[in-house]
Amino acid sequence: MSGFQKILSMATSSHFNISRVILGLVLALGAVASRAEARAFFVFGDSLVDSGNNNYLATAARADAAPYGIDYPTHQPTGRFSNGLNIPDIISAQIGQPQPPLPYLSPELNGQKLLVGANFASAGIGILNDTGIQFLNIIRMFTQLDYFEEYQRRVSALIGAQKTLQLVNQALVLVTVGGNDFVNNYYLVPVSARSLQFQLPDYVKYLISEYRKLLMRLYKLGARRVLVTGTGPMGCVPAELATRGTNGGCSAELQRAAALYNPQLVQMLQEVNSKIGKNVFIGANTQLMHMDFISDPQAYGFKTSKIACCGQGPNNGLGLCTELSNLCRDRKQYAFWDNFHPSENAVKIIVRQIMTGSTKYMNPMNLSSIIALDSMA
Repeated sequence: MSGFQKILSMATSSHFNISRVILGLVLALGAVASRAEARAFFVFGDSLVDSGNNNYLATAARADAAPYGIDYPTHQPTGRFSNGLNIPDIISAQIGQPQPPLPYLSPELNGQKLLVGANFASAGIGILNDTGIQFLNIIRMFTQLDYFEEYQRRVSALIGAQKTLQLVNQALVLVTVGGNDFVNNYYLVPVSARSLQFQLPDYVKYLISEYRKLLMRLYKLGARRVLVTGTGPMGCVPAELATRGTNGGCSAELQRAAALYNPQLVQMLQEVNSKIGKNVFIGANTQLMHMDFISDPQAYGFKTSKIACCGQGPNNGLGLCTELSNLCRDRKQYAFWDNFHPSENAVKIIVRQIMTGSTKYMNPMNLSSIIALDSMA
């Protein structure tokens, strides 16, 4: 077990009960992973999965200053929008990676480290190119895919084109994008350009059609196992509770957007899989995963799901998380780290559902099932 995996293991909360059957499956899969070389891992998307690319850009969408990273193994900010580990970190350990893939812009990503994979994600981006324009210099989705092409050329120079194609075909890919198209585009200001152009149902359909194009390009670039997360319950994050909350609760309009978007995303993935003739794209219902601990935080070991650990104003939901912000003492008791992003402990709950959740959460199967199937191929 790598040092990273040991830290992850020690950090895992003990109060979350897993059935014996699922535990046995996870242990069996761990044994498979320990015997086999870990598959490469590629990450695309926004701040929920950015591991530091924006550190290398002139942008306001950054998490490279304290108290970000306060619970990371180094206790230093890394560019992750978290108090500690994020979704790619925990998935990396679950699939047997010795360490998470480095940000693509990191100067350390070269040589043999390229074979582990790469993280192309960039905070602030969305499905649409005009999402996040207020952040200026960010890596939009089409550029992330351009970088993926460049990555393959770099790896081909190391191991040859055929082995590179095999590495990409056998890799796990994570795509997390879409939330910013609502909170940092359609609903960014009371009357946005996109809200004038589209009624919400039509905007959702447009997003889904554009997302489909991105995923099909990813498929053409060789991706064959792609985990696609939906949006979380956007109206229930501390930022929206503080600014758009309805009668002290979640923003009804943003919750309506999530309720329209997420089912259509799953339907689109099913249609694409049917067209391809295999289950390439796996949908993760992260809205429901979040709502479990938002609706009943105490059942998951949290004191609150309404107040961010780091921030200011109502619900600690206003402005940026900085050294001048209110900072909770026990981050494990908070479902949200800052005004938009889940805490490390909440992320662990989400990844557990990705790994072992029922079809209620994962469509058509969870990640443990995928690993088991692929290990027999």
